[in-house]
Amino acid sequence: MTKITFIQPDGEGQTVEAENGLTVMEAAKLNDVAGIEAECGGACACATCHVYVEQAWREKVGKPSEMEEDMLDFAFDVREESRLSCQIKISDALDGLVVRVPEKQF
Repeated sequence: MTKITFIQPDGEGQTVEAENGLTVMEAAKLNDVAGIEAECGGACACATCHVYVEQAWREKVGKPSEMEEDMLDFAFDVREESRLSCQIKISDALDGLVVRVPEKQF
Protein backbone atom coordinates (compact mmCIF):
# COMPACT_ATOMS: atom_id res chain seq x y z
CA MET A 1 0.00 0.00 0.00
CA THR A 2 1.13 3.51 -0.84
CA LYS A 3 0.72 6.36 1.64
CA ILE A 4 -0.56 9.73 0.42
CA THR A 5 -1.02 12.81 2.59
CA PHE A 6 -3.68 15.38 1.71
CA ILE A 7 -3.17 18.76 3.37
CA GLN A 8 -6.26 20.94 3.72
CA PRO A 9 -6.15 24.74 3.30
CA ASP A 10 -6.14 25.11 7.11
CA GLY A 11 -2.97 22.98 7.30
CA GLU A 12 -4.63 19.85 8.68
CA GLY A 13 -3.30 16.68 7.09
CA GLN A 14 -4.93 13.34 6.39
CA THR A 15 -2.74 10.39 5.45
CA VAL A 16 -4.40 7.54 3.59
CA GLU A 17 -3.21 4.22 2.20
CA ALA A 18 -4.11 3.21 -1.32
CA GLU A 19 -3.49 0.34 -3.68
CA ASN A 20 -1.15 0.75 -6.62
CA GLY A 21 -3.00 1.27 -9.87
CA LEU A 22 -5.66 3.52 -8.37
CA THR A 23 -5.51 7.26 -8.89
CA VAL A 24 -4.90 9.85 -6.19
CA MET A 25 -8.51 11.01 -6.74
CA GLU A 26 -9.84 7.47 -6.14
CA ALA A 27 -7.77 7.24 -2.95
CA ALA A 28 -9.24 10.55 -1.79
CA LYS A 29 -12.82 9.50 -2.50
CA LEU A 30 -12.40 6.06 -0.87
CA ASN A 31 -11.10 7.78 2.27
CA ASP A 32 -13.55 10.72 2.38
CA VAL A 33 -10.91 13.42 1.90
CA ALA A 34 -12.65 16.79 2.13
CA GLY A 35 -12.37 19.11 -0.86
CA ILE A 36 -11.93 16.46 -3.56
CA GLU A 37 -15.28 16.53 -5.36
CA ALA A 38 -14.46 14.46 -8.48
CA GLU A 39 -17.75 15.29 -10.19
CA CYS A 40 -16.80 13.53 -13.44
CA GLY A 41 -15.67 10.37 -11.68
CA GLY A 42 -12.12 10.54 -12.99
CA ALA A 43 -12.76 11.06 -16.70
CA CYS A 44 -10.63 14.24 -16.89
CA ALA A 45 -13.81 16.11 -17.85
CA CYS A 46 -13.90 18.60 -14.95
CA ALA A 47 -11.45 20.17 -12.54
CA THR A 48 -13.04 19.26 -9.21
CA CYS A 49 -10.21 16.98 -8.10
CA HIS A 50 -7.56 19.70 -8.44
CA VAL A 51 -4.58 19.42 -6.07
CA TYR A 52 -1.21 21.07 -5.60
CA VAL A 53 1.70 18.60 -5.67
CA GLU A 54 4.40 19.41 -3.13
CA GLN A 55 7.71 20.47 -4.72
CA ALA A 56 9.61 17.35 -3.60
CA TRP A 57 7.15 15.15 -5.54
CA ARG A 58 6.62 17.09 -8.74
CA GLU A 59 9.26 15.27 -10.77
CA LYS A 60 8.06 11.82 -9.68
CA VAL A 61 4.43 12.69 -10.42
CA GLY A 62 5.32 14.16 -13.81
CA LYS A 63 3.79 16.90 -15.87
CA PRO A 64 0.14 17.12 -16.89
CA SER A 65 -0.91 15.94 -20.34
CA GLU A 66 -2.28 18.45 -22.83
CA MET A 67 -5.83 17.28 -22.08
CA GLU A 68 -5.25 17.72 -18.34
CA GLU A 69 -3.81 21.21 -18.90
CA ASP A 70 -6.95 22.12 -20.85
CA MET A 71 -9.13 20.99 -17.92
CA LEU A 72 -6.95 22.84 -15.41
CA ASP A 73 -8.08 26.05 -17.16
CA PHE A 74 -11.38 25.50 -15.32
CA ALA A 75 -9.78 25.09 -11.87
CA PHE A 76 -9.60 27.74 -9.16
CA ASP A 77 -6.17 29.31 -8.43
CA VAL A 78 -4.09 27.23 -10.86
CA ARG A 79 -0.37 27.16 -10.09
CA GLU A 80 2.71 25.53 -11.56
CA GLU A 81 2.28 22.64 -9.12
CA SER A 82 -1.40 22.09 -10.07
CA ARG A 83 -2.55 18.66 -11.17
CA LEU A 84 -5.84 16.84 -11.47
CA SER A 85 -5.65 14.02 -8.95
CA CYS A 86 -7.61 11.74 -11.30
CA GLN A 87 -4.62 11.79 -13.63
CA ILE A 88 -2.00 10.72 -11.07
CA LYS A 89 -1.63 6.92 -10.95
CA ILE A 90 -0.49 5.50 -7.65
CA SER A 91 2.66 3.38 -7.63
CA ASP A 92 5.38 2.40 -5.16
CA ALA A 93 7.40 5.38 -6.43
CA LEU A 94 4.75 7.70 -4.96
CA ASP A 95 4.81 6.25 -1.43
CA GLY A 96 4.76 9.29 0.87
CA LEU A 97 3.29 11.65 -1.73
CA VAL A 98 2.05 14.96 -0.30
CA VAL A 99 -0.59 17.05 -2.06
CA ARG A 100 -2.47 20.14 -0.97
CA VAL A 101 -6.19 20.60 -1.47
CA PRO A 102 -7.17 24.05 -2.81
CA GLU A 103 -9.54 26.33 -0.88
CA LYS A 104 -12.31 25.64 -3.38
CA GLN A 105 -13.08 23.60 -6.46
CA PHE A 106 -15.17 24.77 -9.42
